[in-house]
Amino acid sequence: MSKELLKLDFEREAEKITNFIRRVVEEAGASGVVLGLSGGVDSSLTLALCVRALGRERVLGVLMPTSFTPKEDVKDALSLAEQFGVRTEVVNIDKIAEAFFESLGIDQSDPKMRIPMANIRARIRMVILYYYANVNNYLVVGTGDRSEALIGYFTKYGDGGVDFLPIRHLYKTQVRKLAEYLGIPERIAYKPSSPQLYPGHKATDEIPADYDKLDLILHGLFDLGMSPEEVSRRFGFPTSMVEEVISRFKSTRHKRSYPPWLSIREEIKEG
Repeated sequence: MSKELLKLDFEREAEKITNFIRRVVEEAGASGVVLGLSGGVDSSLTLALCVRALGRERVLGVLMPTSFTPKEDVKDALSLAEQFGVRTEVVNIDKIAEAFFESLGIDQSDPKMRIPMANIRARIRMVILYYYANVNNYLVVGTGDRSEALIGYFTKYGDGGVDFLPIRHLYKTQVRKLAEYLGIPERIAYKPSSPQLYPGHKATDEIPADYDKLDLILHGLFDLGMSPEEVSRRFGFPTSMVEEVISRFKSTRHKRSYPPWLSIREEIKEG
């Protein structure tokens, strides 16, 4: 593993993020924050940082399981909420999702419908979080990290539909280390990523490489300014793997940008 990538002043980083959280909430005039708790490392670290920044009474964790959500994940999410003393709400989204699928006439046995249905579930969760945000004058905290953002591994207007992103600048490997430092149990800090948007869903089903490899590639490309060939030589990965990461970055650019529009200046020019 790259020493540059692992190098992180944990206390300084935690302080920087908590100051950011306080500033965003204060500037918005919000009373607190709400976030989705999945039992995974990203949401767990985000919860810990929000509690550190705002106090447990101003943080709400929402669990939104399905019938196929692993019981261990629900148990971990509830255990973490208890550890940090935050309030929780549990909303099973099965019936909501079924209503969508039925209304849209989706054939749930069709393999081509797996991703559209997965994205519907992600967007249902976004709607639920904004409901609690509206009721409590809270902001919705995003839990995505830099590894996922750079390759577009999130649902647009699903888990990407948030008010701010406290750990967006950290790679997954850094997230795991910081989580461990802040007292997140090891079983959660190093749990394999699994979005669980369909039965058996694992991050490794969709990302170009495991996070230990992916982070090195992203680090080389975006932090060190290395060419694909240089990344391949330095870290010993196939060039095809590096090129796939670059392709993911380029093809998901729209997910990281505000929707394009025709400006007044362009309209005048066209006229």
